[in-house]
Amino acid sequence: MTTHPSIEQHPDLAEMRARFERATATPRAQAIETAALLTGLYLAASPWIVGFNGLTTLAVCNLITGAAYVLCMGGFGSAYERTHAMAWCAIAIGVWTIISPWVVVGNVDITRTIVNNVIVGVVALLLGLAMAAMDVSAPRRVRVRAGGRREGVDPMR
Repeated sequence: MTTHPSIEQHPDLAEMRARFERATATPRAQAIETAALLTGLYLAASPWIVGFNGLTTLAVCNLITGAAYVLCMGGFGSAYERTHAMAWCAIAIGVWTIISPWVVVGNVDITRTIVNNVIVGVVALLLGLAMAAMDVSAPRRVRVRAGGRREGVDPMR
């Protein structure tokens, strides 16, 4: 009977986890996560901050999408390798936030709601894109073999 090493001990998996840890340990990643959490909290509270809580359909929409944005972007620091794909969900929430004053049922497309949701939506969209790009910009270890040949280099760079 042949025993196979556990997948947890596979060198590629270990390198990927180390790479994700390096990506989330950077000040840039921590700043993006913090800004994203604050953006989501503001989006959830914005109907009461800006003063359009009487427009209940948009107020509830912003509350739900703000909470969803916080949940999507909140797990990056602790479990980046498992939550990285959620950045694409955060991008979709940002787009939805931008268009929601015109899509939500009722007469909710007033100046306050449009300005608020467009600005918050653009910020949410940009933070989601920054987090989605975090893996691509993560530093990689490069080993130089004898003869000057490099290993571990991403061919797309």
